[in-house]
Amino acid sequence: MIPTTRHPPTLQSASTDSSSDPNIPPQVFSTGYSTHPTLSTALLEATESALKSHPSPQNIDLAIIHASSLYEEPSKIIPTILQAIQQAGGNVKHIVGNTAGGVIGARYTDACYPVEAEAVPALSVTLASLPDVRVRTFYWNDVPEFDGGMTRGMDPESWKRFMGMAGGSGEEEEEDPVFMIIPSPAFQNDLDDLLRGLQYAFPNGQTFGGIASTVSSLSRARIFAYSAVDGSSAPAVYGNGCVGVAFSGDIRVDTMIAQGAKPVGGVYRVVAAGASTPNSVADEGSRSTISAIVLDEAATALEEETNEEEEEDELESLDEKALKRAKMAQDYAKARIPKPPLAEANFLMRRLSDDDQAFMRRALLIGLERGNLNRTPNELARLAKGEGHRFTVRQVASAGMKDGSVTFPLGSVNVEVGARCRFFVRDGDFAKKEVEALWTGYKKKELERTVMGGGEVNPPTGCFVYPTLDRGSKLFGKTGFESSVVSEFLPGISCISGFFANGVLGQLDGTIAGNIPSSNENMLHGSSSQYVIFRSKSKRPIYSPLQASIDAANAAAAKAAKEAAELELAAENEKRSRMSKNFAPENEAAPRSSDGELIVRRREIHSGRSLSVSTVEWSVAEKMARPTSALEGYMWEKETQVDRQRERISLALLMSQCKAAMADPTKPKPRDWVGPVKQAGADGKFVIIPECKRIDPSAGSLRKRYDIQKIVKQLILSGAPAISVNSDSVLFGGSLDDITKAREASNAAAVEKSLESGDGAVSPPILASDLLLYPYQLYKLRMAGADAVNLVVGALENKDLLYLTKIASTISLQVLAVCSSEKQISMVTKLGSGSISALVISNRELETFDFDSTGKQALSLLKSEALAAFREKHGSDVPVIVEGRVGIIEDNGSSSGYIKALKQAGAFGAIVGGGVATINDDEVAESITNWMAV
Repeated sequence: MIPTTRHPPTLQSASTDSSSDPNIPPQVFSTGYSTHPTLSTALLEATESALKSHPSPQNIDLAIIHASSLYEEPSKIIPTILQAIQQAGGNVKHIVGNTAGGVIGARYTDACYPVEAEAVPALSVTLASLPDVRVRTFYWNDVPEFDGGMTRGMDPESWKRFMGMAGGSGEEEEEDPVFMIIPSPAFQNDLDDLLRGLQYAFPNGQTFGGIASTVSSLSRARIFAYSAVDGSSAPAVYGNGCVGVAFSGDIRVDTMIAQGAKPVGGVYRVVAAGASTPNSVADEGSRSTISAIVLDEAATALEEETNEEEEEDELESLDEKALKRAKMAQDYAKARIPKPPLAEANFLMRRLSDDDQAFMRRALLIGLERGNLNRTPNELARLAKGEGHRFTVRQVASAGMKDGSVTFPLGSVNVEVGARCRFFVRDGDFAKKEVEALWTGYKKKELERTVMGGGEVNPPTGCFVYPTLDRGSKLFGKTGFESSVVSEFLPGISCISGFFANGVLGQLDGTIAGNIPSSNENMLHGSSSQYVIFRSKSKRPIYSPLQASIDAANAAAAKAAKEAAELELAAENEKRSRMSKNFAPENEAAPRSSDGELIVRRREIHSGRSLSVSTVEWSVAEKMARPTSALEGYMWEKETQVDRQRERISLALLMSQCKAAMADPTKPKPRDWVGPVKQAGADGKFVIIPECKRIDPSAGSLRKRYDIQKIVKQLILSGAPAISVNSDSVLFGGSLDDITKAREASNAAAVEKSLESGDGAVSPPILASDLLLYPYQLYKLRMAGADAVNLVVGALENKDLLYLTKIASTISLQVLAVCSSEKQISMVTKLGSGSISALVISNRELETFDFDSTGKQALSLLKSEALAAFREKHGSDVPVIVEGRVGIIEDNGSSSGYIKALKQAGAFGAIVGGGVATINDDEVAESITNWMAV
């Protein structure tokens, strides 16, 4: 339950004791990143990537997740992360995170390569192990109103108790803690009170963070938190409030904020400040309105502005420069007369570039000078020296059209008479220079602390980047600029992550300038970027994911894994080949009916007699049943497999799940499978439907590496109108997961193909190929994402064939009937019109499960009276498709010759599995095109 009263929040803590062992555990930040469109897959990919560069997954103190708001069901984020880490043998104590309009993440190989993804599905996972650091996670839904800290007697100690940070029984009080806070947008009404309270209670503490965001205003931002400490292990997702982390101990955080604002005009002094509201009784120090300004230090500003322009345009003549100086001097002379800020802004705006004028018409930015700093007029020079910003830039909330005054957001600033100010505009080129100057100054200060006797500075272990939504490609014209600057200035860092926020929180310059002036207070910054650098205070070592020894170990492990996979594949080939050959007794023909059809029996369970052995009673079958054909043995194995599945999930429960998925508009629905096939052959082409299968019992392994998603993508880009995927695990090495992966790959490949062609994206549908004996299997395939299924008619009786086709129709699955004899075609002919979507003529011999290597079986069936009767009843609109060694069987010395013979015999197309697998990947598209053109 989310608390709604002003009660102290609950915090959980976790600490890692330092060890006396010489091998001091390092401080570790590792990161992972994924842009997969499915949330669960993206989480697993990003977590797996982060774990790869983490040396001790058993000791993860904190996981931070930033996920695009385009993902649905954020409640699944924390359970999925926990499961992924636990499956890897790891353990995580705390998790916090949020949704965002954009995500910054990285993958670590030989270096940290950051990526910025704006307004697309993306997700980053950061895992931190922090030895000798006390970590506390918290959630605040409401905070007391801050009024100098004394509202309701809230002195600093009271604020600490409210925040759960006061030393309790047996605990020491937190010393200079660091707060990472992630508020929801709806929490902004309480945010100012929270920031002031934190600074009031912990004057030497630090605060950083960003407000959760969304890609579109149509969705609501979410924040989430989890802690496994003190028995509190329930993950929670919130639409309001604030989540965060408090760090204390062996950790140091440096923060910087880039405002992205270019100064224009001169430096002014406030000569009149009005009350923020007409009824205000506030004193001079609490006003947020500027009524009048006057130019200050005109000569200094003029000289600096002139020097800057001369540097930018050295080709100007002396006369042009003199004229420009005179014009500027004239403008400054007019500015020495006190006037309302709005009037001065209008005067200044007419002398700016078109872009700067357009910005000032949209928004008015004014910077107020911060404390008694060195007044170097050149802002970029100040930042490059590590001196920090001279002005804190804020956007004007309102302007008085009668008196020309300007007012900042209430409570955001106290304007004092005599304060200096300056006008600013947003500019992408200046913002780039500001970011680079800011990092240059940071590195300069870091070097000075080392060289000038300040002690060695420990290397950084991780960096967070929090830009606001209006930066990124919108401001810089390209994605990835800010994160690339971070990787350039921190080349050895192993973690760069963050998100695009609705605003960033903290002090303007953090620790970059060394001694922070008292005016550098916590505040909300809009249209800015924050950089947060983590390191250890002590001499604790850092962890490099790609040390030479790790590289060698990984190479050895990869080689061993490859050899093991090859051995496993060879063993699996042998197993399935042996299984299919041993189903039927040797030198004994399978029984057949008078019309030549195989007689197949369903699996028998024989009774046994009881035997007593000591105190154990056994039941031993009196006779052992043996299959009389490969098909019969295959059926028995499939029945046993389905029985085991029913033990885990009952038919009733599976039907309920399937019904719920059919009613859920967010779940994928079966697509028309036969429609795209007919459309592909509408102009008389012979349609080729590629089949993906790992193994064939008669041929063994078809591919060294069976990457279903890669294969499906290649086949679709090669022009396949539909895909067949063998999901049988008994003889063909498939799985239900292959169907799901194939569907996802089909969708992704269709989008990629549409971007290249400019046409709409149409995802080729998926046919699930399996030996189907029970409705249970149909429901499983429907849940896996199949669009159509095939029925091996030789394994079914008339009543089973009728029953299965009706069940498939009720769950919107199209049916293809696979026949290898005239009797089987006649069975299909008896079905009602519309029961099946296509007829498949097979070259497979069901007694041995080998193929007719001549291909005559399919040609004979195509010319049979049974097929003519089928077409007469069901119509010529039902496609007749051939399967079995198509693309391998040759006629007149070529595979195209056999395909031509099939077409002349009346075949509409063919399902090609082994024929595609035996072709070089670069020649697949050409072969499919040639076969379709026969």
